[in-house]
Formats: sequence, structure tokens, C-alpha cells
Amino acid sequence: MKRIVYSIYVDVPAVEHFGTTSKNKNDSIEKASQTINAFQGHYDKLLENKKDYAKKIGAAFKMYTYDEKYKSFEKNILKFFPELTGYEVINFYKIHILCELADVYDEILYLDFDAIPLTDESFFDAWDLSKGICVLDNNDNVVTDLRVNHSIRSPTAKYFNCHAMLVDGGYHPANDVINTGIIGANAEHIKKLDYFGGFEHIIELMSALRSDAYAETGMYPQNIIDMFRYDNETIFSYKLQVNNIDVQWLDDVWHYFFDRQRFIPAKTKIVHAICKDFDCVWRRLDA
Repeated sequence: MKRIVYSIYVDVPAVEHFGTTSKNKNDSIEKASQTINAFQGHYDKLLENKKDYAKKIGAAFKMYTYDEKYKSFEKNILKFFPELTGYEVINFYKIHILCELADVYDEILYLDFDAIPLTDESFFDAWDLSKGICVLDNNDNVVTDLRVNHSIRSPTAKYFNCHAMLVDGGYHPANDVINTGIIGANAEHIKKLDYFGGFEHIIELMSALRSDAYAETGMYPQNIIDMFRYDNETIFSYKLQVNNIDVQWLDDVWHYFFDRQRFIPAKTKIVHAICKDFDCVWRRLDA
């Protein structure tokens, strides 16, 4: 059984995080800059933590950065889809790597660079990946009030965007909001997901759903359409539904969403530090 843990860090300029179309005041360059500074200040410890974890559980480890491989991917995808921001490109890149690794490895664990293992227990032993892809859902954070105005990266934005995509394809619109900060999967399910199958059509569809012409149909109010973009997690959810992929929902032990609460429970195995308070994570790790 060949297993691998991988992560990605590409220093995307702050201006590329939200693009120029978001109308939400929280989608700011200042917010993006705080994220960049936190990653740069803790880069070495974040990397060593993941290397150590992979070694402890007997898996290979690969770190992907801004190298020639990434530059080639970026150049090719922007050639066909210039509307994508740098942030969107890197998030498609991590799924591209997932698909690529599925040709070599049997089981794969992806960790966002701010996802930090706090345990020596093997993810691969704890989760039977033959039963489905392991991801967290953010369904509890979705606001279904059509008057809402959230960030383009909010769970609500992703829910309604996928909702619209499924309706357009003639599918039932119910969907789960996926967080791809931690992904555990075997090669079989990754290939069945077929994430980049029909990718050009999917991007064209997402563009059409953001257009003035679509707004005129009255299917969704303008404030909902204003939240639509080209989100990797929206497409992931769409593909799960369309291709009928088995899913295992990660619990808050293996994917603890560390955001505003400034507290990490003792039972946590992997903490996803959305808040970028890495000092708090290191204190918890060293306790």
C-alpha cells in the first residue's frame, strides 16, 4: 500500500486573493495580507510539522511550491481561463496534484498549509478510504436567507453557486458545502470523481451564472449572484453529486475548524487554523 501526505504553499499576492468583483467589504487586500504574513512567519515550522507526521505514519511526503511545475500549470490554465485569480489557480492546482498522485499512490492525504497534525496516529489507519472520500462539510454555516450578502468564499456563497449549477444541469439542487483544507482519498475514488472532466464547460457555466443575462432570468436575486465565482470547493461538491461519489464526513477530531474561538480541544488530531493564529497552535502542540 503506497501512501502519501502532501501540501502546497504558493505566495499569492494579496490583490489576487479576492479578485476585483467581490462586493463584500471583508474581501479585502488587508485581510489577504494578514494571511500572507502569517504563512511567511511560520513557514519552517508548518513544513517540518507535516514532514514529521508523514514520517511517523510511514507515508511519503511531498511539498509543492512556486516552482517550474506550478508555473507551467498556472500559464496553461490562465491561457484558457484568464478570468481566474491567483488564489483560484492555486486551489485548482492542489486538486490537479491530487489527481496526478492518484496515478502513483494508493491512498493520499492532502493538508492545506495551515492544517496542522497534532497527533502521531495515522489518518490512513483511522479512516477506511475504500468507503469514500474524506472531507469536512460546512453545511452548518450556510445561511439560506436569499437576502444574505456574504463573502465570495463563504459557505453560503459556495452552497448557492453549486445549487445554481445543479439546477442548470437538471439535477436536484441539494448539495453539501465541501471544505478541501483536508482531503483523504484513495486512487479509485479520485479517478471516479473526474474533477477536471469537462472543466472548460464547468468554467463556462460558472461564468454564465455570474452574467447580467442570467440575473435577468430572475432565478436568483442579484445579491446571491454577486457571491458566485470560480471556487474549487463549489466544483468539488458539484462533482460529488453528478458523479455519485461516496463520501465520509470528517469529524471535528480529524478536522478541527480553528477560526474565531481561539481554543483547540485536547481531542483534536488535525487542526485547520483558519484564523492563522499559529502561535496558539504551537502552544497546544508543545503542551
